[in-house]
Amino acid sequence: MQVRKLLAAIVMITVFVSLGGCKQKEKNVFYESGRSEAPVKDVPKDILATQQAFTNLVKVVTPAVVNISTVSKKRVVDPFFELSPFFGDMFGDVPAKPRYRKESSLGSGFIINKDGYIITNSHVVKDADSIQVKLSNESIHEAKIVGTDPKTDIAVIKINAREPLPVAVLGDSDKLQVGQWAIAIGNPFGLDRTVTVGVVSATGRSNMGIETYENFIQTDASINPGNSGGPLLNVYGEVIGINTAIVAAGQGIGFAIPVNMAKKIVDQLVKKGSVTRAWLGVAIQPVTEEIAASFGLKKPRGALISDVMAGSPAEKAGLRQGDILVTFDGKEVRDARQLQLVVGESAVGKQVPVEYYRNGRLEKGTVTLASGDSAAAAKPRPTTSQEVWLGLVVDELPPSRGKGPSGVLVTGVEPESPAAESGIQRGDVILSVNQRRTASLKEYEAAMKEAEQKGSVALLIKRGSSSIYFALKLR
Repeated sequence: MQVRKLLAAIVMITVFVSLGGCKQKEKNVFYESGRSEAPVKDVPKDILATQQAFTNLVKVVTPAVVNISTVSKKRVVDPFFELSPFFGDMFGDVPAKPRYRKESSLGSGFIINKDGYIITNSHVVKDADSIQVKLSNESIHEAKIVGTDPKTDIAVIKINAREPLPVAVLGDSDKLQVGQWAIAIGNPFGLDRTVTVGVVSATGRSNMGIETYENFIQTDASINPGNSGGPLLNVYGEVIGINTAIVAAGQGIGFAIPVNMAKKIVDQLVKKGSVTRAWLGVAIQPVTEEIAASFGLKKPRGALISDVMAGSPAEKAGLRQGDILVTFDGKEVRDARQLQLVVGESAVGKQVPVEYYRNGRLEKGTVTLASGDSAAAAKPRPTTSQEVWLGLVVDELPPSRGKGPSGVLVTGVEPESPAAESGIQRGDVILSVNQRRTASLKEYEAAMKEAEQKGSVALLIKRGSSSIYFALKLR
């Protein structure tokens, strides 16, 4: 009996100890902060303010950003059936029924007014059979194209929505400075309203070979496929650019169309569905160091007029072949590309003051710009020489200071031609052909025709202050 009581007591003690152990606090799997336990307690106020500024901006602007999806119908070409004469003979002359496949693409855009007008890229809606726009409230609307301008890659589309629409506010891209914050919102890879942050890396980027008229904002805010047409914003939430392109081989290199350029384009697209640009009526080329030296300029600047269209505004204003335009409408002409841009942005019929170098002297004049639609009726002045030897395009040497040797000017070099492979460049001056002086196009033509019979030619070229001989085969 006593043994049983002892065993029962031991069991009770064991149970009590076990129950007591269950009441002990279990260990946490993770540490949860009540902010007072945060590892860093003194975050600088300016960092918190910057973070809050970004979140506030996104809340306000994102509703005006839309996702755009398009469907287009592309013809399927089967070269085996369409090109094989065997199947042509087998089935006779009955044409095969064309086959098509549907292609879909994604892009972005932003609403600019309560009527439902939306800015996006031209390449986003190009050849689209149907366009759907998804708003921030997930509602989907069919859109129609109002107008496109492929030369700047800008398009305007429109939706009809019953609900009130949020609107993006356009800023002033002319006031941008390198280093300012830049925020991109878009639809990369179909990921709705993705926000990326960076800085303005550069302004005025051109010669990128992306569009006809280029004046890009460069940014390192991440831009990916699907971002096209979305807004690039400043810290005030104002649209400063339209995201349009990336450098595929590089990271952190994206380009946006300045919003000030877009304003003029969009206004015309909404009002008449197309864009009319001003026209000067000249062919221009860059001013290289060699050309600058031969024309008496201290450094390369401006744009060299290599040809003037008959009946053009330039001809009426007295501009000539060989003039170097250095200012246009009070703005410095940095290069030929920039001149093309400022002319295209000018108003038709505007009287524009210009400055140009002629015979080493700075001259002034006024050009009344015409519509680009009249450019088709104008023709370039016929050149004396219609012949092209060795891939060289040459013209009369425009008058400079009246000093230096005479010759003919190389205005173009065809790619992969004998002249290009030998190193002859646009802007070179041909002084002689096979020791025969070429003071004019007539003399140049006669010398080259004579050289054709020999099958080879030695050209004496003036480049800057140097003279170089080039020996080439004509056949």
